[in-house]
Amino acid sequence: MSDRPNARSSGEGEERISGSPLQSGGDQHLATASADGIVAVDHRGIIRSCNPAAEAMFGRSAGELVGTPFGFPVVVHETSEIDLLAPGRSPRVVEMRVTATTWQGERIHVAALRDVTRRKEAEHDLESALERQTTIVAVAAHELRTPVAEIKLLVHLLRDHLSGNGDQHGVEMVNQVINRMEGLQALMRKLLTASRIDAEESRSYPKPVAVLALVLERIADCGDKAQDVQVSCSPDLVAFVDRQDFYEMLTIYLENAFLHGRPPIEVRATERSGRAELRVRDSGPGVPAEFVPHLFERYSREPNAGREVEGTGLGLWIVRSLAEANGGSAWYEPDEGGGACFCLHLRKPRQPGPAG
Repeated sequence: MSDRPNARSSGEGEERISGSPLQSGGDQHLATASADGIVAVDHRGIIRSCNPAAEAMFGRSAGELVGTPFGFPVVVHETSEIDLLAPGRSPRVVEMRVTATTWQGERIHVAALRDVTRRKEAEHDLESALERQTTIVAVAAHELRTPVAEIKLLVHLLRDHLSGNGDQHGVEMVNQVINRMEGLQALMRKLLTASRIDAEESRSYPKPVAVLALVLERIADCGDKAQDVQVSCSPDLVAFVDRQDFYEMLTIYLENAFLHGRPPIEVRATERSGRAELRVRDSGPGVPAEFVPHLFERYSREPNAGREVEGTGLGLWIVRSLAEANGGSAWYEPDEGGGACFCLHLRKPRQPGPAG
């Protein structure tokens, strides 16, 4: 039998079958009654027998089908998704599983056909709904960024006013509000980045980036927390990465260290095996061993984390996605002295070769 799709016509109005093979397995022997359509095909590709379900699926009687070319390659232990097309009828998606048996002393291929049109339509509807939901979330997060930033500015002014009047209790309350606002800004940033990744609009434009300069720039945005961070990096270390992506990855690693770990926090960047390697260590309890394999999965949160610990489970998934988009990698290692260590490998710029 042919191993390439080759739809053949056996008369006016005959349904044509086309599709692409998918690897699978399973045994299905010849049957006369089944929820699936069962078609027996000989070595020439001619239909020798079919059941009532196959008649209904093709919209033709057994007398019309038997003796005509099946029109599609049948390969044992393979599963194909094929399209049934006929004039005046909506196309249907059919899953075909093929096995072989012996019937009346002749080797016969048995094709089990299952109509999966509704399942495919449901999957398509779900994908469309998720795309709409992602768009709505991205728009909402984008529109909220400016008013949230303005509110945060006003709250800072209020804190300065209270501090000038010696209202320490008021300052402490405002500081709590500022912390919540920073958490909200981080959430909106992650939602926007996740939406961008989902839409395959990563817009990663790798360029040579001075690692130390970027690390210090990010530390400067940490406010009072910066005093808990120790930096170790050569001023000559350069990574080949999208600068915005690098900034976002480092931000998420630091946010995790502040939220789940304890000071001191170390940011160490070195060159290793021809790549720029960045490690963010904290002195907290570390990550439970059973949860480590799920750390970088989307929406993954440590099950024992209390409700008071904020998090969406998006951060580390974003880091891995952005790292891979830049030709790098991200992973976790338990720190030898206790605590957590999150790592990042990034490419280095290619060194110019000799002239000519």
